[in-house]
Amino acid sequence: MVPGAEPFEPITVGIAIGAASALTGYLSYPDFYCRFVECCREEQPVNASALKLDLEEKLFGQHLAREVILKALTGFGNNRNPKKPLTLSLHGWAGTGKNFVSQIVAENLHPKGLKSNFVHLFVSTLHFPHEQEIKLYQEQLQKWIRGNVSACARSVFIFDEMDKLHRGLIDAIKPFLDYYEQVDGISYRKAIFIFLSNAGGDLITRMALDFWRAGKKREDIQLKDLESVLSLGVFNNKNSGLWHSGLIDKSLIDYFVPFLPLEYRHVKMCVRAEMKSRGFTIDEEVVTKVADEMTFFPKEEKIYSDKGCKTVQTRLDFY
Repeated sequence: MVPGAEPFEPITVGIAIGAASALTGYLSYPDFYCRFVECCREEQPVNASALKLDLEEKLFGQHLAREVILKALTGFGNNRNPKKPLTLSLHGWAGTGKNFVSQIVAENLHPKGLKSNFVHLFVSTLHFPHEQEIKLYQEQLQKWIRGNVSACARSVFIFDEMDKLHRGLIDAIKPFLDYYEQVDGISYRKAIFIFLSNAGGDLITRMALDFWRAGKKREDIQLKDLESVLSLGVFNNKNSGLWHSGLIDKSLIDYFVPFLPLEYRHVKMCVRAEMKSRGFTIDEEVVTKVADEMTFFPKEEKIYSDKGCKTVQTRLDFY
């Protein structure tokens, strides 16, 4: 079932803090209130420098994703009057960084990140498991989005495992993603929708492999080389969750963001980052051992990690 349909309203806490504020003369200062209750900072601009640093330190081997996310999020976040919600569709094999990006986006918009009351994560196999319940899910999804955007215009909605989503379900949110000023009295133009999917991973890998075999650098791959092929491939893929979707047909997805397969050197970067996050001194011998335990494809060349960096944490635990 979709999570509870009512948005968070800190009424009791708000009354208590409001009374205290009135007594101490701080009622006119929002920052005081927001020390105790999470606030929706709708007009706060996106810090481009902080976002850029996050992407550089946490996302490896994804020059296309870094560029698109940085430009799209800062441009949208600093626009006081966007014409539609920002809609991103992230594609690539598991372990390439799609979840990292959604986490980074959430943290740069709301300090609590994925734990924020204004960031909402839907996992297809958890929240929409039964195909026969699509109509119910569509109604609940619309109610959930409507309620939360009413509470915070800059709400973030993340849909994981789009390739496992039942066909047609996602079209329920099409009115919220369109160029309407309002829908039933509510403006959705400042909201952000992010779709995560493994669909299209084969197309992305094929392009990366073609570049490698032609002696070109992966950094030479440009968004224009992949975006149109990716959108068409996802539209025609029955397992994409966006199969023949009106979201694609009506050009409501702003960017199809390809995540390239990760090479051996990128896996080592992931190991180092994980060791650093745990407070360990980086030991290159351990880094190499962990990276060497990963499996790579194609069978002949063995260029790309078949799990990306997904199992780095558990393999590092062994050492």
